[in-house]
Amino acid sequence: MEELLSLIAARTTVGPDLEQAITDAFQVEQFAEGDMLLSEDRYCRKLYFIQSGMARTFHYHDGKDVSTWFYDRGHFLTSWYGFLKQQPSLESIEVVEDLQALTITFERYNQLVEGHLDFERFTRRLMEDQIAFLEYFYQGFMFLSAKEKYDQLLQHFPDITLRVKLGHIASFLGITQETLSRIRKQR
Repeated sequence: MEELLSLIAARTTVGPDLEQAITDAFQVEQFAEGDMLLSEDRYCRKLYFIQSGMARTFHYHDGKDVSTWFYDRGHFLTSWYGFLKQQPSLESIEVVEDLQALTITFERYNQLVEGHLDFERFTRRLMEDQIAFLEYFYQGFMFLSAKEKYDQLLQHFPDITLRVKLGHIASFLGITQETLSRIRKQR
């Protein structure tokens, strides 16, 4: 819980009332590698703050599993569209490394946002950071070579090849696993 509280305190004021509300609202949950936290077209009812482990989001395109992002320690994980809009999810979430997370339901999340101005401020700043990062990461991404995409991914997840199946990494990069193997040999 300390890591979550520190993350929130870095973006807003966390007084005793808010700290207690956060502590009461989040629950510790454990998940094993291979667990599906959410399937595409299902309603997303939880937001996860990862304390350890890793997960990925993905969807199916032309019958193929395509990874869309990887989440590790210290990051929030959910189907953002499905959770925030309470609509069927556009993606699935799979645990790729045993995971421990602090979880909060959509209802408890909304209670915190509505009941604590500082938590609302935190969520706004978090979303601003997320949007800015995504724009930075994906700026020109489709024009990068496969090697440049792989290098960029390694900048953000240096140990990803030790934690995630190469097929998931290849699908994220939009390349074949064979191409990824060739790129890795060149390093």
